[in-house]
Amino acid sequence: MSNNIQQSNQLAKKEKTQSERFMEKVVKEFGSGVGKPALTDFQKRLAQNYFISLDAVLKTSEERRMKKSEKYRDPLPVSWNNINMNKLATDVVTMARIGYDPAQPNHINMIPFKNNRTNQYDIGFVEGYRGLELKAQKYGLHVPDSVIVELVYSNDHFKPLKKNSHNPTEGYEFSVENPFDRGELQGGFYYHVFKDNPDKNKLVVMSIQEIEKRKPSHASVEFWGGEKPKWQNGQKVGTEKVEGWYDKMCWKTIFRAAHHDITIDSTKIDEDYLNMKRMEDEFDDVQVQQNINENANKDYIDVEFTESPEETPEPNREPAVVENPTQVSNDDELEQAAKDLDDQIEESGPPF
Repeated sequence: MSNNIQQSNQLAKKEKTQSERFMEKVVKEFGSGVGKPALTDFQKRLAQNYFISLDAVLKTSEERRMKKSEKYRDPLPVSWNNINMNKLATDVVTMARIGYDPAQPNHINMIPFKNNRTNQYDIGFVEGYRGLELKAQKYGLHVPDSVIVELVYSNDHFKPLKKNSHNPTEGYEFSVENPFDRGELQGGFYYHVFKDNPDKNKLVVMSIQEIEKRKPSHASVEFWGGEKPKWQNGQKVGTEKVEGWYDKMCWKTIFRAAHHDITIDSTKIDEDYLNMKRMEDEFDDVQVQQNINENANKDYIDVEFTESPEETPEPNREPAVVENPTQVSNDDELEQAAKDLDDQIEESGPPF
């Protein structure tokens, strides 16, 4: 009897925590391949941050899964035991090498989504606007010394100064005449500054209509403002108005455009950059929303997600493809499914 207890205790001691198993896989992935360097202390810290952040995401996702009615609930729990760990380790290594830190606001966000081919959850990585800035600085061809982003209101003074025969440098005049009453939002601009080569300075002006064109089709009213359906017990019972953070979202849209405008240097493209693009191609929530619209009153939606990131992704990626589609039988169920997806991709905090 005592021998059995002793053996059980030994087995319990040998049982590794999920954090230890995660780190082992990541360390192994970092060291795989000829000439691959071992983890630096910084990269180890990043890997730990990924585990901590994802652990919280999985718990929240599982809570959301359990709150759904059984009719809409996926039977597979959102837990570490059901994560594709091999793929996750590879992807975490890629993101850590690039420098994305999930502990930093608006760097990178993780979203579990079920891959029905494997009956496991894969993790989608959604780049935040600060993460986009990091990528532009790391892989950009002509990286500005600074990027200025401003909103312009009706009571502000703003005058673009285009390059011409009398003005060798593109620039602008901008002043806030009344900081406590700036008037209505008119638009904004971004300005790329090259201190040593001011002839490269670049000004791009965007009207409010041009900003709205860049608003994602799935944009959350929690942040953009507007009206959203009000639900009770899985049924729509009307609408409610949400104030949101419209000005901040407009500023962030210009910020993203300013860094998307930095051309990627092909000589800087490495294995990590290519892996990141592959991951983006596998996870495109905008295409998921388009699938909902295109399949209205039809038979299925072909991807399901289970958690929301801090950052709203850009509409330029390819859809993830999974099998065993979720059935949607009528307009109410379709609208509920659309609401679930919107909830899962909306930001979890103010965008600043």
